[in-house]
Amino acid sequence: MAKARIEISEADDERSDGGEKRRSERTPLVVRVDYTTVDSFFSEFTANINEGGLFIEAESPPPSGTAVLLQFKLPGEEEPIRVHGRVVWTSARQGSEGPGMGIEFEDLDRVARARIDQVVRNLRRDSSPGRLVRVRRDAS
Repeated sequence: MAKARIEISEADDERSDGGEKRRSERTPLVVRVDYTTVDSFFSEFTANINEGGLFIEAESPPPSGTAVLLQFKLPGEEEPIRVHGRVVWTSARQGSEGPGMGIEFEDLDRVARARIDQVVRNLRRDSSPGRLVRVRRDAS
């Protein structure tokens, strides 16, 4: 199974050079994501996604290094994605990105990887700066 990687040099979102250390740009996406840690269950919302992970808005995120099991539905899809991940950084800032955590996907299977990559490509293609993309689901 392929393992997605986000390159981040520091565990904290407050970077001294102000730059981001990820391979792929973030794409805005707001969907509900359920996740579990070793001893807790949570349901929050994403703020963005890229091919290697996502940002989850959370008032009290678990610490960096925490393993999580994620489940979320991508826009236009019926079947949820279930994937293991790890908290790679947390943020308490109230700026453009509120408090939350950056999650790195781990051990994505080929099908989940293709589904995520396709949605990210579609969102990037369909969006422009300052424009909110709404995905409508056709009634079947």
